[in-house]
Amino acid sequence: MSEAPSQQLPVRQTRSRAKPGGMDVSKVLGTNTIAYRERKPAWFKVPAPGSPKYRELKETIKANNLNTVCSEAACPNIGECWERGTATFMILGDTCTRRCGFCHVMTGTPTWNDPLEPARVARSISMMGLRHAVVTSVDRDDLPDYGSRIWAATINQIRRQSPDTKIETLTPDFRGEEMPLATVINAGPDVFNHNVEVVPRLYQVARRGSTFIRSCRVLKNASDMNAAGMGSPGMKTKSGLMVGLGESFAEVVETMKMLRAVDVQIMTIGQYLRPTESHLPIVRYWHPDEFDELARIGMEELGFEHVAAGPLVRSSYHADEHVVQDQPGVGPLAISAA
Repeated sequence: MSEAPSQQLPVRQTRSRAKPGGMDVSKVLGTNTIAYRERKPAWFKVPAPGSPKYRELKETIKANNLNTVCSEAACPNIGECWERGTATFMILGDTCTRRCGFCHVMTGTPTWNDPLEPARVARSISMMGLRHAVVTSVDRDDLPDYGSRIWAATINQIRRQSPDTKIETLTPDFRGEEMPLATVINAGPDVFNHNVEVVPRLYQVARRGSTFIRSCRVLKNASDMNAAGMGSPGMKTKSGLMVGLGESFAEVVETMKMLRAVDVQIMTIGQYLRPTESHLPIVRYWHPDEFDELARIGMEELGFEHVAAGPLVRSSYHADEHVVQDQPGVGPLAISAA
């Protein structure tokens, strides 16, 4: 009696983010890139996290079963921000349905659907006494509403549990659809943030599955919806860029002009830092003086209300300083100077 042939299970292979779609990124970024383990310039040195405040906040986040983009995206400012008592809460789980070439957040098929998550996030924000809370999320292209109802529920819960806190939402593009966006805007964030991340030319390697025009349309629609009476009066629109993937200074300025043309009021610009060897390589490190010049151009020539630019600037870094605050205090803790 012959044995039945053994059934081989399919092998799941995940392509490196350094080669999105299997493409040769050197055709876009060039071949003169920086080796992964090459020493960074001196201006990137930051103290290692570990202060009592850092440990306290880490335990609070863990105890409430919350995710933060600070940890998931390996942000270099985690020590400073958590020492200040701030964190950017990441809702809708820790698994993203997209695989951007620069991002350290885990990618795959999400399983997280917790209807109590909005209440838990709001409770933590209230306990921390934040005057400015930043909430972001993974992309949830697997959900019919792309997660917009959880977004709205989170904003509403923060309003109930911490009514004096300003709310900044850093959202995905919702695939450009207007109804999910309207759901978020109607909930009334004080700042609507959607990052374009890179100059248009680099979308093919850095943001496959997205388009620059779509992101601009999201920002413009958010501004138009608010102007039409939806959402919070005086809502600000915000976006962010990374540099270091081979873009020119002129390309960055032109991208800033395009964002200003769709009513973006606040900009952040920071240096891309390669999370792992499997991510896109760095072409060059921008000097702090170049960031200072971008900030000057943005404020003096393009008319942005605020531009935060620097090697370690990230979208939510010192976000409470990007808008006028009603609450007193140094940093995000309104109670610190009460």
